[in-house]
Amino acid sequence: MSERLKELGEHISAQLDSAIRDWSVDVGELNITIHSDRVVEVIKFLRDDRACRFTTLIDICGVDYPQRSERFEVVYHLLSMPLNHRIRIKTSTDEETPVASLSDIFPVANWFEREAFDMYGIVFSGHPDLRRILTDYGFNGHPLRKDFPLSGHVEVRWDEEEKRVVYEPVELIQEYRDFDFLSPWEGAKYVIPGDEKAKGEGA
Repeated sequence: MSERLKELGEHISAQLDSAIRDWSVDVGELNITIHSDRVVEVIKFLRDDRACRFTTLIDICGVDYPQRSERFEVVYHLLSMPLNHRIRIKTSTDEETPVASLSDIFPVANWFEREAFDMYGIVFSGHPDLRRILTDYGFNGHPLRKDFPLSGHVEVRWDEEEKRVVYEPVELIQEYRDFDFLSPWEGAKYVIPGDEKAKGEGA
């Protein structure tokens, strides 16, 4: 399998030389890194070329590397069912530069790209309806960015007096380091099951 994937990687690299930044075969999958302005060209080639036939888009996701100037990686996973091959395509972008949408090539990309936009703030140019898909209306920020606070910006609760959902600043009742999963509202005054083993000889 790895030899076949290496041959396929060489074929793709030869056909799309100026679009490919790097490629490798790892853990039984072909990985290709491409220039962000060549996404549509590369994906169309991988779908239509007789040696590739990656006709199924499995997923589009984001990865955040805040220390990089192009902090986001956009990762595409494609499957060739006729040839039983998988490929991972990666490209990089920043917070301002959009990546071309694949919704005209693979309609399923529509919701994948909306999720990447919602969770990371990655912008896809040419998308027919780029808006949040998982978070609430008026949500502040992008939850999967590494700099997003663990507690979020606001908490949501049902207000019985107002008979509606209200948004309030986050108020943590207890510090994380003292959190007791069996009794979250007060410090545990009992031995948590399993702790008695740590108090034996040699502990």
